[in-house]
Amino acid sequence: MLRSLLLTTFLLQAGRPASIDLRAQIERIARDAQGSVGAAILVVETGEAVSFHGDRRFPMQSVYKFPIAMAVLHDVDAGRASLDQKVRVEPGDVLPPAFHSPIRNRYPRGNVDISVRELLRLAVEESDGTASDVLLRLAGGPERVTHYLRELGVNGMMVATPEKAMERGPQVQYRNWSTPDGAVALLRVFQEGHGLAASSRQLLMGYMTGTSTGPQRLKGLLPEGTVVAHKTGTSGTSHGLTRATNDVGLITLPDGRHLAVAVFVADSKADESTRDRVIARISRAGWNWSTNAPLHLR
Repeated sequence: MLRSLLLTTFLLQAGRPASIDLRAQIERIARDAQGSVGAAILVVETGEAVSFHGDRRFPMQSVYKFPIAMAVLHDVDAGRASLDQKVRVEPGDVLPPAFHSPIRNRYPRGNVDISVRELLRLAVEESDGTASDVLLRLAGGPERVTHYLRELGVNGMMVATPEKAMERGPQVQYRNWSTPDGAVALLRVFQEGHGLAASSRQLLMGYMTGTSTGPQRLKGLLPEGTVVAHKTGTSGTSHGLTRATNDVGLITLPDGRHLAVAVFVADSKADESTRDRVIARISRAGWNWSTNAPLHLR
């Protein structure tokens, strides 16, 4: 859905120098990543968009906790689950030490009941992998979440495995993929209030705004006080290669409009600060473009 929208918008804007300049600037910024970069930027209220490698598939890592959370909240809206419902975290749900999990740190053997509301907060705000896997099971598994995405018209995103499956090797993470265009499509659906009741959308928006991970990514170069609701995703680094450094989110502009931004950095040999700054520079370039500020940023 959004791929065609982005392509059409880009073609319609072919005569708009700022749009062409923004794409060229993203291309220049991407070189610093020493890997593969994809980005999509959309002004939700106007449909103006710029895409760079927007149809390529990138490993999501924890970005996929965003659609998982939406799918669970959709079930809450339908009465199939409730926010106060307690869900048992079994010993087999607990992720090993190589994965980020505050639940595991507090309950290393599991055997604890946690509310759906708290599991959502942990998965989104703190990117807890154990919480995410429990929510994925509650939502009916990867196929059910992907089906929900398709019902929303989002085709450029696939949820295929739980986090625990990534123990099998680094290639597994590529099964949970998104295109930049697909991520922005979901952000647009979310911002426009489709797929969730208003109360569920507000709850998830609050968790995404409170996200503690990736402070130097989308938010890193934006004006102080800018509201950003986002979800990051990060792989480990092995032999100098980092397979995923991502951030997708909604940025509130000074005039109240919303900028949907998705940046994926894959298979990068750059260090963490460089990867984060690539994302931050692309985000700020999009901000400048959408607010008619001077576009170029060193």
